[in-house]
Amino acid sequence: MFAVLKTGGKQYKVASGDVLRVEKLAASAGDKVQFNDILLVNNTVGAPFVSGAGVQAEVIDQIKGPKTINFVKRRRKHSSARKKGHRQQLTLLRITEILEKGADKSGVMAAVSGAGVAVAAVAPKKPAAKKAAPKKEAAPKAETKKAAPKKAAPKKAAASEADNLTQISGVGPVIVKKLNDLGVTTFAQIAAWTKDDIAAMDEKLNLKGRIERDDWLKQAKKLAKG
Repeated sequence: MFAVLKTGGKQYKVASGDVLRVEKLAASAGDKVQFNDILLVNNTVGAPFVSGAGVQAEVIDQIKGPKTINFVKRRRKHSSARKKGHRQQLTLLRITEILEKGADKSGVMAAVSGAGVAVAAVAPKKPAAKKAAPKKEAAPKAETKKAAPKKAAPKKAAASEADNLTQISGVGPVIVKKLNDLGVTTFAQIAAWTKDDIAAMDEKLNLKGRIERDDWLKQAKKLAKG
């Protein structure tokens, strides 16, 4: 007895005892599989499949086919070439029985999605029920500390205490703001600068020697005296 079955988009003529390589099936070595898409059994032709027919087989192993090389080269001004290798995933089967009628498609066998193949179903073991862990007693909530009253921020010096530093030649509003941020607000402070202070301020304010060039110290002394 022989049959023609369909799997993986291909058709195979098989007889009992044949060893067959087909497109990879979702099965492991030793599993029993049944092909339900049977096109022909002996002289019975299906339309398109033979009703009630089936081919049963045993999975021997999951293997790979021979390596194939795909090489593409384009003959152009800016030519390109591409080389790819491929090994097809295959399932090695041994045909055990051909059923012309009475193939069970829903009993012992559980159908694999859309492949016309059924694999012997094995009931999964139920995991042992885990014992519920005893609930921990909630720890007593720590007493919330009262927020300490915020200290009032020190008041800024009155506007009348600060000098108008823009009276110094070469000092504009932008430089005045930077000086105020550094704590310099009066002519007297500038008049008291040392050489180290001048060098430090020149670097911080990126003035490139303007302090000495415009002689801020001399101007600040005059303005401090009024």
